[in-house]
Amino acid sequence: MQKQVIDLNADMGESFGPWQIGDGVDQHIMPLISSANIATGFHAGDPATMASSVSLAKASGVAVGAHPGYRDLVGFGRRTIQASVQELVQDAVYQIGALQAFLQLEGMRMQHVKPHGALYMAMASDEALSYAFLQAVQQLSPQLAVYCMAGSATHRAATALGVRAIREFFADRDYDTSGSIVFTRKMGRLSPPAVADKVALACRDGLVDTVDGQRIPIEFDSICIHSDTPGALELIRTTRSRLLQAGITIRAPHAPSTV
Repeated sequence: MQKQVIDLNADMGESFGPWQIGDGVDQHIMPLISSANIATGFHAGDPATMASSVSLAKASGVAVGAHPGYRDLVGFGRRTIQASVQELVQDAVYQIGALQAFLQLEGMRMQHVKPHGALYMAMASDEALSYAFLQAVQQLSPQLAVYCMAGSATHRAATALGVRAIREFFADRDYDTSGSIVFTRKMGRLSPPAVADKVALACRDGLVDTVDGQRIPIEFDSICIHSDTPGALELIRTTRSRLLQAGITIRAPHAPSTV
């Protein structure tokens, strides 16, 4: 049965100082999405970028989540960092707190937390890390949701702990037959109509085509298109248009709210 309402999210604020990540089009992407995952400084982002991203989200009526990653600026958070669960959770709390301060200055509340890159994938298969991470998130704010893949260790931990899980569909990533995304370090330019077709199939029939030609069921609450994917603006613009044409409302899980 076709979805009637869907969240459209993107990873935002992933530049650092004078270095721009992707096409440098955050200001054009923000008004097209409903939820923004703002980088919190360890894989990308800096205080000025966080502040401007939060301000832009507020002006665009977009809900905001923290996007903490490994302490890996050089590798953009896509390299696995060997550290204890305690250290990784403390790093995440530090990053979430930094973004929370900028949200408070703008009179906004944080909607969610979404781990970035290699940390997201590590948590997807690590029950202990997922439990520790989400227990800390709960202590910070019981209202915070977590963005994750359906059926992942993160999803299972969230269900057990009573943390709201927002299951993601990755429009600009390939899937394998297990339902996991195929990790890649460098994305090529994708066809906007093809990505929109992929999203339309998922929203209409709950299905996705895999890299080996299979068609598998997929469950999700939010569509993600990464802002650092080449041509991200046109991918998001075309996908948004297709969703609206299909009569699907684009809305954040929690509407942006004041403190």
